[in-house]
Amino acid sequence: MLNNSSLQKWQRLRQKELDQQFLAEIITGLNCSPFEARAVLDAVHKVFAQFFETSGALKPGQMLFQVVTTDNGPQIPLAKCRQVTVTLTLDAGADDLAIKEQHGVGALRRHRLERVCHEAFQQGGLLTVEDLAHRLFNCGERTICRDLAALRKQKILLPLRSTIQDMGRTLSHRVQIVKQWLLGKEYTEIARVCCHSIAAIHNYVDKFKRVVSLTQSGFEPNTVAFLAKVSTALADQYLRLFRDSKMLKHRKLELESFLKKDRRDARAGGHRA
Repeated sequence: MLNNSSLQKWQRLRQKELDQQFLAEIITGLNCSPFEARAVLDAVHKVFAQFFETSGALKPGQMLFQVVTTDNGPQIPLAKCRQVTVTLTLDAGADDLAIKEQHGVGALRRHRLERVCHEAFQQGGLLTVEDLAHRLFNCGERTICRDLAALRKQKILLPLRSTIQDMGRTLSHRVQIVKQWLLGKEYTEIARVCCHSIAAIHNYVDKFKRVVSLTQSGFEPNTVAFLAKVSTALADQYLRLFRDSKMLKHRKLELESFLKKDRRDARAGGHRA
């Protein structure tokens, strides 16, 4: 009778035999060097390893799905983005059935929408509206956009490529995050709700403060945006937020303290020059 270590040994041996067969095919069939063939084999393992898995890792209702990684910047075309394979739970069985029974089909779709977006994000990937509409839920993009709007009304901001990477009309998510800060929420709470890192939220708040400070110092809008390293549209949104928000007293004092310090530093810099 074979123990577990023996089974693993034979599995490794079979893997090595297949690797050698693949290398031989690449070297002879494509006239590659052994080094090039090994590089191709490594790439195959990296990309298709999850698809070779036959141990039943996927649960009923789950699927493997290809998405772009979180480190792709908004300036990178989709066709050139790095991708990752993630495991998504499209059907959670009894839990999903209970939501449908109590709240209807729309609520179930939004619940699943929230779940798969977070699953992808936790595994280093980002879904897009097109992924959700055409590849996962088989519905129109308008339906997904309505669902996203309904979730935003509940203060639920999903980690999509458009929201995490500041693309398209969802740029205002930075404003929503800063607004939460003005209302007194701490970085950790905002990070948990909005699916952003604490460092990213700190950066958003700092840029907001810089935009306000530069504006109060008399700089024109385009110069403010350039110096604060944000777009003109975002700078304008930050200023409207500053004018219209009812910020808590301690946030107002914190902001005033920053503005005074920034003006002192600017005067000191001018004297040194």
